[in-house]
Amino acid sequence: MTYVDGFISAVPTANKDAYLRHARVTGAVFRDHGALTVVECWGDDLPEGHLTSMPLAVRRQEHETVCLSWVTWPDKATRDAALMKVFTDPRMRPDQNPAPYDGKRIIRGGFEVLFETLDRDRGMRR
Repeated sequence: MTYVDGFISAVPTANKDAYLRHARVTGAVFRDHGALTVVECWGDDLPEGHLTSMPLAVRRQEHETVCLSWVTWPDKATRDAALMKVFTDPRMRPDQNPAPYDGKRIIRGGFEVLFETLDRDRGMRR
């Protein structure tokens, strides 16, 4: 069954265009190494929590926006085989594709998909 890597990060709001450029290159690298999909989302409705929230999780500062990203793989074995190739791909080098955010505050994790629904009329996930 499909495997998902999820990422949450805080990106300086002024760097939105740079983030999009970075994400397009990174997405191509993931796809070239076997990912099925790469999705990048720019936060626009993220409640501030008292104990937990996405902004708290990434220590979002006033001038930053929380981004959510995920990569789907055919299965965990494909992802495991590809991950080192992704991160050693020359297109991922900081001098080639600089990250416009503080990479130390990224939250990353891998997830086994329990189920997903598809819109049969359009062939899209919902």
